[in-house]
Amino acid sequence: MIRRWALPLLLLAFGVFYLIPLATHGLWIPDETRYAQISQEMLLTGKWASPHFMGIRYFEKPAAGYWMIALGQAIFGQNLFGVRFASALSTGLSILLVYVVARRLWNDPRKSLVSAVLYMSFVSVAFLAGYANLDPQFTFWVNLTGAALWFCFDSTTTRGRLWSWALLGFACGMGFMTKGFLAWLLPVLIALPYMVWQKRIRELLTYGLVAVVVAILVSLPWALMVHAQEPDYWNFFFWHEHIQRFAGDDAQHAEPFWYYLPLLVAFSLPWMALLPSTVKQAWLEKRGAKIAFLLLWLLMPLAFFSLAKGKLPSYIMPCLLPLALLMGHTLADKLAQARGRVLRINGWLNLIIGVLGLLALTWFQLKKPVYEHGQETLSLVLVFVFLFGWIIANLLQAARPLHMWAAPVIGSWLLVALVPAALPHSVVYNKTPDQFIIDHLQELQPTSALLSNDLGAASALSWRLQRPEVMLYNTVGEVKYGIAFPDTAYRKIDAAHVEQWMNDARKQGSVGVVMRVKGDDERQEVDLLPKDGKRYEQGNIVILIFPQSAP
Repeated sequence: MIRRWALPLLLLAFGVFYLIPLATHGLWIPDETRYAQISQEMLLTGKWASPHFMGIRYFEKPAAGYWMIALGQAIFGQNLFGVRFASALSTGLSILLVYVVARRLWNDPRKSLVSAVLYMSFVSVAFLAGYANLDPQFTFWVNLTGAALWFCFDSTTTRGRLWSWALLGFACGMGFMTKGFLAWLLPVLIALPYMVWQKRIRELLTYGLVAVVVAILVSLPWALMVHAQEPDYWNFFFWHEHIQRFAGDDAQHAEPFWYYLPLLVAFSLPWMALLPSTVKQAWLEKRGAKIAFLLLWLLMPLAFFSLAKGKLPSYIMPCLLPLALLMGHTLADKLAQARGRVLRINGWLNLIIGVLGLLALTWFQLKKPVYEHGQETLSLVLVFVFLFGWIIANLLQAARPLHMWAAPVIGSWLLVALVPAALPHSVVYNKTPDQFIIDHLQELQPTSALLSNDLGAASALSWRLQRPEVMLYNTVGEVKYGIAFPDTAYRKIDAAHVEQWMNDARKQGSVGVVMRVKGDDERQEVDLLPKDGKRYEQGNIVILIFPQSAP
């Protein structure tokens, strides 16, 4: 039964819990609207080599990740599903990789299924599958490099090794074109100590050339093309996005070296209780080639990202695939030996988390409502459905751990399927402005000029109207580098010149303005605008429509 139904059932679950919810909630600012707009702009302009954000040079990432998001919009439309499809597809391919690598490692259908189910139900993996940015794609390519490395080491024929090393080179090239040089570094961190330990360094140096050549062939055409179009691209991308971010004294998102350890535990939810047993079994089997490789695959990237000064939670997503394989190996052995104690503990731990969440939500609703009574009843019901589903699923695991070992999966999938669409208005109105913009699309479309004081709101406006040129009012943020170029410097309008700009723009036609008003500074920015426009307000988002003025 496992052999026949494992993959079809996983595919069905993927469609129901991962794909269907993609279109149930608006794009989050600033990330989702940024990636949606950049990839849409490639479709509209046909400029595929050099990424531009609302017409402004944006060299923080290479182009391939945007190509995939653009492809999703080209196939499914420039809508929520189309924007997020690349993330869901990348996650689906990573799930398939777990299954394939587990089969190659142990040739045990049960371990393959268990490992894939664990990875697929990690809450962190599931959430990222429905989020439009480059992390799911980069995670897949890095996962593929790890899988290809094992195929390289495990192959016994020259043909098999050549194909495996070529696959490694392809994955490195695509990972590099998605997010940068890390895609080349991470497999080296794994392969070098493993091959030294195995005394196969000559094989690494010989066959490794195949991977290097393939990686260069994959990435070189784009690298030369972007250099020809934008000579300063590599200077900014290498020094700012790699050296400064990871090692500079002013690195972005600086965190202590232990930052990722508690995160890795949290990312393994709802299987946290399996971690001690997994660590113990991996330590006992560390001298075996398979477990040693998985440990290197997990620990070497984790150590590298921990030593880097700049840290973001999503950086360690590639560590979750080897973790799922180690946990799947441990769990499958426990099921085969009919040892359900750790699963019972896991069920009770998740049940307690669910009960605490239910009590907290009930208390807040009674004392300081998170959801408005009468207006958000459906959203509140969906959250309670998730919480009760989570509690019941984990109660089943706690009561019958050997028979209902996979029950927590239902709780995880309900979380990612229901909660994003059931967030309170106080969050939705402030973080997903594209939904508010849709309500006023007919009034915004005829405008001849657009203005915004927030990059997230501006990119949502630009994406929905399919118009890259939005003037930036008293803000530059992450486009500070790109907007400094002479041909785009005019896009920044400061407070001293906004009145004159409005007067000039209104002589040419009506003007649409989307403002994010979070405090006194933003309210002062609104006060500097004319007073004769139509005003619409939702949360901290304000839409203003100014009619054309007389010549």
